[in-house]
Amino acid sequence: MVRSLSRRHSVQSWGSFRIRRTIGSAVEDDDHHHQSSSIGVRNEEDKSMEEHQFIGECPKERPQSDLELMKERFAKLLLGEDMSGGGKGVSSALALSNAVTNLAASIFGEQGKLAPMSPERKARWRKEMDWLLSVTDHIVEFVPSQQIAKDGTCMEIMVTKQRNDLLVNIPGLRQLDMLLIETLDNFGGKKEFWYVSKSTDLGNGNGRREGKWWHPVVKVPRNGLSETSRKWLQSEKETVSQVLKAAMAINAAVLSEIEVPESYIDSLPKNGRSSLGDSIYRSITLDYFDSAQFLSTMDLSTEHRVLDLINRIEASMIIWKRKMHHKDGRSSWGSSVSLEKRELFEDRVELILHLIKHRFPGLPQSTLDVSKIQENKDVGHAILESYSRVIESLAFTIMSRIEDVLHADDLTQASLLERSSNSDDEVARIEIVTGLRSPSDLN
Repeated sequence: MVRSLSRRHSVQSWGSFRIRRTIGSAVEDDDHHHQSSSIGVRNEEDKSMEEHQFIGECPKERPQSDLELMKERFAKLLLGEDMSGGGKGVSSALALSNAVTNLAASIFGEQGKLAPMSPERKARWRKEMDWLLSVTDHIVEFVPSQQIAKDGTCMEIMVTKQRNDLLVNIPGLRQLDMLLIETLDNFGGKKEFWYVSKSTDLGNGNGRREGKWWHPVVKVPRNGLSETSRKWLQSEKETVSQVLKAAMAINAAVLSEIEVPESYIDSLPKNGRSSLGDSIYRSITLDYFDSAQFLSTMDLSTEHRVLDLINRIEASMIIWKRKMHHKDGRSSWGSSVSLEKRELFEDRVELILHLIKHRFPGLPQSTLDVSKIQENKDVGHAILESYSRVIESLAFTIMSRIEDVLHADDLTQASLLERSSNSDDEVARIEIVTGLRSPSDLN
C-alpha cells in the first residue's frame, strides 16, 4: 500500500504540473481571450492546485483498511503473539482465545449504562468476530456419504463436514450475541431513567455500585417508574437471564471436554479431605445432607471467598475421580467407605458447585478453568469457550445494569411510602391538638 500510494502521488503531481503548463501557455499565446474563458481556466487551475495541495498534505498516519487490519490480526495469531518470530509464542488455541477476549474488552469494556452501542463499535465487533470465527469453517471431520456413480451404482464415500460441536454451538452463540446487542438497542428510545456522574451524586446514598466509583449513578423520577416501564424492564431482565444461562451452559460443557492439564494435577494435594478442609469434609459426608443448609453455613460474603470454595471443591473432585479411574485401592474417603457412598459424596459436591456458580454468575475463572484454557490445544474448543465466556460476561453486565435501575426505583418507592406515612402521622397529631380527633383514635 505504501508503494502504491507513492506512485499515485507522483502521477497526480505530474498531471497537475501538465495542466498548469497548458494553462500558462494558453494565457501567454492569447491575452485577449473572452472573460468567461479566462474564468473557466482559472477555475480549472485552482482545482488543480487544490488537488496538488491535498496530495502534498496527506497525513502520515491514516486509518487501516480492513485488509491491512485482517492481515495484522492473523499475523499475531500465526506468530502466537510472539512478534519477534522466535517461536516462543503461545499455541494457536490460546492466541485465538486471547484475541476474542481482548476484542470483547475493547468493544464492551465496562458497560456502565443501558444504552445502544455506537454504529462504529457494533460494526467493528461483528466484522472482527466474523474474521475470528471464520477459522471454525475449516475445522472439519469426515462423515460417510452416498454418491451415485455414472453407471448408476451407489457407493459410500467419506466427505468433510464442519465439526459437530462447532456446527451446533456457533450459530447458537451468534444468536445469543445478537439478542444482547438488540437488548442494548432497545434502550435507545425515550426511557424513564437517566444517569449522573458519581461525583455529582456524592451526597446520595441510594447508589448500588458496591465500590465501583467509575460507574455513573442511575436516577429515576421522584414518583418512581411507571408500572409499564417496570414491567418492561423485568421482561428485558428475564430475556438477558435466559441468554446468561445458555452461555453458561455452553461454556461449562466446553470446559468439561478440555482435558485437565498435568501441571494442575501435580499441584493438587494427596487427598480430597486436605483440599476441602476438615469442616467442609465432615459436612459433606454426613448421613443427612442439605445443600441449601450447607451453603448457609459457608462464608460467601466476598468474591474471593466464593472463588476459594469453588477451587477447593473442584480440586477435590479431580482427586476423587482420578482415584476411581485408576482404581486406586487407597480411597481418599477411607477404606471403610463403599463405592456407592463415594459416588454419593461426589454428587453432593457437584451439586454444591452448580448452585454456587448459578447463585454468583460473573465470577472470575477458577484455577482449574484458567489452567485448562492456558494448556488447551484444541482450536475449536478455544473459540467456543472464549466466545461463550464473553457473551456470559456481557449478559451478566447488562442484567446488573437493569437491576441497578430496579433497585433505584425500589428505594424511591420506599421513600415515597415513608414520606406518606410521616405525613399521615403529622396530620393526626394536628387533629389531636385542635380537638378534631381523640388520642384513642390512633390505637
